[in-house]
Amino acid sequence: MTDRFDCYYCRDNLHGKKYVKKDEKHVCTKCFDKLCANTCAECRRPIGADSKELHHKNRFWHEDCFRCAKCYKPLASESFSARDDGKIMCGKCGSREDGNRCQGCYKVVMPGSKNVEYKNKMWHEECFTCFECKQPICTQSFLARGDDIYCAPCHEKKFAKKCFKCKQPITSGGISYQDQPWHSECFVCETCRKPLAGTRFTSHEEHVYCVDCYKTDVAKKCHGCKNPITGFGHGTNVVNYEGYAWHEYCFNCKKCSLSLANKRFVLNGELIYCPDCAKKL
Repeated sequence: MTDRFDCYYCRDNLHGKKYVKKDEKHVCTKCFDKLCANTCAECRRPIGADSKELHHKNRFWHEDCFRCAKCYKPLASESFSARDDGKIMCGKCGSREDGNRCQGCYKVVMPGSKNVEYKNKMWHEECFTCFECKQPICTQSFLARGDDIYCAPCHEKKFAKKCFKCKQPITSGGISYQDQPWHSECFVCETCRKPLAGTRFTSHEEHVYCVDCYKTDVAKKCHGCKNPITGFGHGTNVVNYEGYAWHEYCFNCKKCSLSLANKRFVLNGELIYCPDCAKKL
């Protein structure tokens, strides 16, 4: 007499019958399908003893259910990727779904394709364009303004300071005078064109002059000493009266030389006198 070889659950004799060994227990196919079979992660039906089972990280599938969640390509013998949300994808769809997205068109930047990386962001090469002219930047230099990218010519045109004299952009260096920017080559004497950077100069009616040209061509002449009233150093204070101008230190009585600045005076012809001397004329 042979030993009995029974199903662990229903006690049916398994001699000459198909069975499954599960956790060191012998189980008939009927009991296996009912009590022991894993549930398919895709269709949620039991994976029977007659079905081919695939598993990955404690999850199980029928062979026919193990497909890409995007394109439905069978993956039993293909490479695949498992996403955090549980979806299984083929390599191509996984790259599209999980890959870096272009900041221009928001499509996936496929591995191996030409792209541009800047500040941990990525663009297709053809999508990395100037915000102003819309032309691809490719290998050109560029500058960023907030989240916008500009090619060098457009950035210069739009944002560079304009020279007060020629109104053209200042790309490097330059001079600031009275809160106005100038090209160093534009900051010259209005008369003789001498460069004024690092020298003494003055301005008159939005023009700048070297000291010599200002004295010769622009400055008023003192009615007393006939020298230019420049405002440089001694003689800064000026007295103006009826179209005439004097250095303050030249505004003296013609007869007694008394300083008449901030005092009463008499103009006789083109000469000035204190009231006492004027009475003796």
